[in-house]
Amino acid sequence: MKRPAPPFVKNFLKCGLTGWCMEIIFTAGGALRRRDMTLKGNTSLWMFPIYGCAAALTPVVRLLHGKPAWIRGMTYMSLIFSTEFFTGRLLRQRSFCPWDYGGSRWNVGRVIRLDYAPCWFAAGLLFERLLKSDSHRQKALP
Repeated sequence: MKRPAPPFVKNFLKCGLTGWCMEIIFTAGGALRRRDMTLKGNTSLWMFPIYGCAAALTPVVRLLHGKPAWIRGMTYMSLIFSTEFFTGRLLRQRSFCPWDYGGSRWNVGRVIRLDYAPCWFAAGLLFERLLKSDSHRQKALP
């Protein structure tokens, strides 16, 4: 009989795929703002493991259970910004970084944009929802 994948692996895959989809939709929205009706969205293979790292939020999700949404969202946003900064710097050192925010006046080190804070706030709450649904299912199992 096949053993099911460990919860972290399942969450990593869910978060990675969700992040990819969010990025494609977000970048297609940029095309729409430019009136490019092809609505092409894009991402990079590097982004899958970066978004997958959101699975590591599981203990934070449990810790913040019952707290107001603004506290949870601000916490997730800060953690996502930190991850984006450190992974961006690491990839930039190797000339692999698929994004460059140098053109934005709100950039920090060319690898994060502070004006994206509301997006990361919302993304954090979405990842929380994904991670909560899985942990509730695990508790229900005998």
